[in-house]
Amino acid sequence: MTTQPRKEHLLEVSLRLFNEHGYHATGIDWILRESGVSKATLYKYFPSKEALILEVLQRRHQQLEERFKQALADAADQEHPALVLFDVLTEWFNSNAFFGCNFIKASGEYPAANDDIHRYAGWHKDSIKQLIIEATHIGNRQEKESIADVLVLLMDGAIVSAQVRGDKNAALKAKGIAEQLLSKGLCR
Repeated sequence: MTTQPRKEHLLEVSLRLFNEHGYHATGIDWILRESGVSKATLYKYFPSKEALILEVLQRRHQQLEERFKQALADAADQEHPALVLFDVLTEWFNSNAFFGCNFIKASGEYPAANDDIHRYAGWHKDSIKQLIIEATHIGNRQEKESIADVLVLLMDGAIVSAQVRGDKNAALKAKGIAEQLLSKGLCR
């Protein structure tokens, strides 16, 4: 076993397995085999599989938020900084780590609107929208929200297209659409 604390190791292994295989398909026994920890250790940190999934989603949210914030900061002087997020998606789609969106998959596998996992997935998407609103320089609050709604919709569509259809250029296509909409003022 690695020198990482066991909880961190469990989270990393679980994130990888859930990402590659889904939440329902990845059982606790599989996680235990891959991580090399005991069931008692797993349940010491996570009282249920759902608690583990929530913490994995929190970890993935933090990773994405950091990456998106950095990209937005680097593009802050551009007219539409949020367009850089499509470049981040393109990079992700062309990596070995792309198996679709953890949050879209989570909401699909836990479809009940009152389920904590489903709610967290929705919160994550709202959080990304908020990052876009904060990065948008043009318009009033309502216009910024409208722009963010369109960009999030295009981003999610690109993610699904990349996953389902294997379109590695889906984010670049979505970026082109976003640029056209923004240049014509159609997002507001």
